[in-house]
Parts: sequence; C-alpha cells; structure tokens
Amino acid sequence: MTNKTIKGVLFDLDGVLIDTEGIYTQFWEAVDQHYPTGVKDFARVIKGSNLHNILHTYFPTEAIRQEVTAMLDGFQRDMRYEYFPGAIELLEELESKGIKRCVVTSSDKSKMAALYSQKPDFQRHFDAIVTGNMVSEPKPSPECFLLGAKHIGVDIEECVVIEDSINGLKAGLASGARVIGLSTTCSRDAIEPYCHLIASDIASLNTQTIITQ
Repeated sequence: MTNKTIKGVLFDLDGVLIDTEGIYTQFWEAVDQHYPTGVKDFARVIKGSNLHNILHTYFPTEAIRQEVTAMLDGFQRDMRYEYFPGAIELLEELESKGIKRCVVTSSDKSKMAALYSQKPDFQRHFDAIVTGNMVSEPKPSPECFLLGAKHIGVDIEECVVIEDSINGLKAGLASGARVIGLSTTCSRDAIEPYCHLIASDIASLNTQTIITQ
C-alpha cells in the first residue's frame, strides 16, 4: 500500500470487538458432529465466511441447511455478547481524533439484531456497519472491506483493517488497506504472513499504533 494518512478503521466483529469466537468454535464443532462435513478443523476453516457460503458449501441438502440455520438462530439469540476489554475505549479515542469507524462482519441480520438488543449503544460507535448479507462474495474476497471504505467515504488505502481470522486477514490485504492482525483466535505464526502488524488483542492498540505506517 502507499504511504497515505489513515482516515478510517474497518473492524471485524467476532474475535476483535466482541469476545465470541471461542463460543462459535464450540457451536460449529457440535454441528460438524451432528452433520459431519468431512473437513478437518471445520470450525476454524470457516472462520470469516458468511452463513450462506457455509451452508451451501458444506451442507448438501436444503433440509439440513434449514436445520443448521435454526440451530444457529437459537444459539445466537441466547448467547451473551461481551466487548473485549479496551474495545469501547479505542472506539471513543478514534472518534475523538476524527477517524471514521466501520464494522465489517460476516454476521447476518438475525445475529446483529440479537447484538443490538443486548448492546443498544453499539451502533452509535460507528459511522457504518457492513454485514454479510450486503456482499455477494464472502471473505477472503475484499468486497466487504471495499464496501466498508465506501460507506465511510474513505479511500481503502487510507484505511486500516483489524481482523483475527485468516480469511479476514487475506481479505484485508487483498483490499489494499493496511492490516493489523489480532492473535485472539489464531497464533501469531499463523497470521503473520497476512498482516502488516500483529497485536495480542484490541486493548494493546491505540490511535498512534493504528495510524503509524
């Protein structure tokens, strides 16, 4: 990427702002036991993919897809959505510096509705939110991040992507943004090839770290 001033930050949701990745891993492992996909480490392979892509890639019949969707809807309705320590503080700091903020997530409308219900203040921290149903190609396609940059009115080369999944990191790199990888889900060694900077978690970041090229 070129050395441009950073004007926007594009955040993944799960594993970055909200501490849910471990819970989702357990859910998809249980689904894989009930409806075996034959894919090694299935729950980790699909991280960053949207539900439509997961269902139509790994589950062969409409009846199974409907059952998995119902299982997921119930799971997401009942689960707790908790911010990672430092997430809100970072968002408020970026806002105070005039840096645009966008969530770019593979999550669907149903999941986001459950999140908003538990966290009524969530949306006010962002200038835009891009969800999985708004794009035609899931991560590792860069489409979602390009759309996020468009929604906040910032050139993608003036954006930083903050991600934790391999698919998400690949999407960030392909978009042309600067990419910060968080080792909250995968190891530092696993994510190192796909990001410009590695951080242990969102609490270890501040505005200066993010905007420094």
